[in-house]
Amino acid sequence: MRELCLHILDIAANSVSAGADRVSISIDENLQDDLLTIQVEDNGKGMSAETVESIIDPFTTSRTERNVGLGIPLLKHAAESCDGWLSIKSKLGEGTQITVQFKHSHIDRMPLGNIADTLSTLVLGTPDINWVFTVKRNEKEFSFDDQEIKRELGGVSITEPEVIRFIRSYFVESIQEVQDDKGESRHASH
Repeated sequence: MRELCLHILDIAANSVSAGADRVSISIDENLQDDLLTIQVEDNGKGMSAETVESIIDPFTTSRTERNVGLGIPLLKHAAESCDGWLSIKSKLGEGTQITVQFKHSHIDRMPLGNIADTLSTLVLGTPDINWVFTVKRNEKEFSFDDQEIKRELGGVSITEPEVIRFIRSYFVESIQEVQDDKGESRHASH
């Protein structure tokens, strides 16, 4: 995978496959400390301690359509190659938390990719999941929880064309605001 957003999509897809109905994704660019931290946490079925230990093995997967699961091992290797690390915390019946950290300025760190498109894809592609996002860069932060927008829609599908356009443009504008060197912090629950 060439972008970190593709890893986020892969981990989020695993969360959905594990029966999660709530997934939280946090992307924190701390330029003062030269760190990029990504965390994905879900309330899915979780994994046993043995599974967590073996999950970094590229030949371990719970998927039946292919025998090799490369997402986590590749992400772990990418992080460690950039003076970082990856950790997995999981409890059966409670969910999983995957955290990965990179030295932000490391020459070999892959780019984040298009965060707005990634978040839009998750919200609109799996509307039955409660998605919670936090995108932070230094002191600026964008927070989003799709529960409030779903309530405000009052039964209108989040996948209606007008709603899709609104969500996509909202993500693009909000994330651009966080990533710009100018502007105020933006907190939102819709």
